[in-house]
Amino acid sequence: MIYTITLNPTIDRLLFLEGTLTKGKNNRLRKVTYDIGGKGHHGSNAMNQLGVKNQALGFSGTTNAGKLENILLDKGIDYDFVEVYGKATRESYVILEEGIGGSILITEKGFTVTDYDIELLYEKVEKKVQKEDMVLIAGSTPPGFDLNDLEELLERLKRIGCFIACDLSGEALKKAVEVGVDFIKPNRFEVQELVPSDDNFLDHIKELSEKVDYLIVSLGKDGSICSHAGEVYEVSTPPVELVNDTGAGDCFVGTFLGSLSLNQPLTECLSLASACAADHVQYNDSTTFDINNARELQKVVTVKKIS
Repeated sequence: MIYTITLNPTIDRLLFLEGTLTKGKNNRLRKVTYDIGGKGHHGSNAMNQLGVKNQALGFSGTTNAGKLENILLDKGIDYDFVEVYGKATRESYVILEEGIGGSILITEKGFTVTDYDIELLYEKVEKKVQKEDMVLIAGSTPPGFDLNDLEELLERLKRIGCFIACDLSGEALKKAVEVGVDFIKPNRFEVQELVPSDDNFLDHIKELSEKVDYLIVSLGKDGSICSHAGEVYEVSTPPVELVNDTGAGDCFVGTFLGSLSLNQPLTECLSLASACAADHVQYNDSTTFDINNARELQKVVTVKKIS
């Protein structure tokens, strides 16, 4: 079983423009649609495509709960949230320009959680998670949830003995490394922040991998690098036409962890994750990818051992 924890959930509002975004003019919309937001939720959606049993945990607001729940149900995502009464789950605005690949993302800050809300989450996690499970903590933290709270959550999971994956950034990522989690996915610049030295990039990766069992470094369109068990792999990205890259990294993480939970070889986990993320960016929403198309793209993904 995999549990995904989204501490600062969001609903993605996708804004499709007529033409391109231009400052100083009335930018008209062709259409508006909604999708699930939050890195953990995206991870759950990807795991579902692999048939991997998972449940989404975290916080959610009550005043617009129906909107989020309808999207989750439509995606077939099982969930059990700590409801924060009188608050609204935030929205993220994904702007898609006509004829231009990629997206512009604008996010709200999110509602404030209290010590009571946080304790309810701890209790829910400890009641559900078993030693043989995986837990993915992904995304930003909400107001009211500080580094001490994150450390407490991680320490409780460590005591359970489960596999802990973190897709975090900034000080939260540093805290995850300090506590000693099993998986992180920083980008190139975050690696240099985590290992501040004059060594070359590969040496940074090797040093960081002494603290984290599975280290995957995102290189954007240039693919990724994975370090595990003393070996380093370079993973390519299949060439595709970019439409919307929102959620691509989350798709990678979800499919990688899902494949890993199915005891697939590391090279298989990496190549499929890269292919699924690449297939996803060809769609105009935040979550969609076709596992059959991804299997075809996987055939051109290379996983090369470089150290």
